[in-house]
Order: sequence, then C-alpha cells, then structure tokens
Amino acid sequence: MENAEHLQIEVAYALPDEQLILEVEVPTDSTVEHAIKRSGILERYPQIDLSTDKVGIFGKMCKLNASLKNKDRIEIYRPLIADPKESRRQKAEMEKKNKETKA
Repeated sequence: MENAEHLQIEVAYALPDEQLILEVEVPTDSTVEHAIKRSGILERYPQIDLSTDKVGIFGKMCKLNASLKNKDRIEIYRPLIADPKESRRQKAEMEKKNKETKA
C-alpha cells in the first residue's frame, strides 16, 4: 500500500549460491545509503562494505546519496574476482587449445 510520505523499496544482494531481496519502506526523502541501512542487510552480510562495494538502482550504478523513487530496487554489487576481459581471453585460449588437441 502506497503512502505519500513513504516509498516501497527493494534492497538486493546476491552471492554465488544465494540471492536476497528485502522489501523496505522508507521516508520519501531517503537516499540509497539510508534504505540499505534500514533494510538490515548489513547485519545479515557483514562482508558488505559500502565504502568500497558499488551500488546501483535497477542495474545502473549510482552513488550512496542518490535519491529514490517508489518501487526502486537497490542492488549491492560484490567486487569482481577477475577482470571480465581477461577471463574471456583465457576461456578463448583454452577452447583453441582443446580444438588443436582434438584435431
């Protein structure tokens, strides 16, 4: 139920083997950071570090002080383990070697 003084927001965080989406009601003037803290997700996942982890709204990167609209989904992104370009290059190299050994 929509209230003129509050927004319904989702806060999402995904690990390799699980995904959590929390629904939170926040005041209309809330920022991304305020909604994340209010969701309780930082207590559930102490590895989240808002000083270094990137955040976004519906897949678009944003700052912690970004304002929110009703029904926004805030996403907290984990740091990349490997550079995606380097990973693709290594995969292509492995596939090339596999084709050569089969030929």
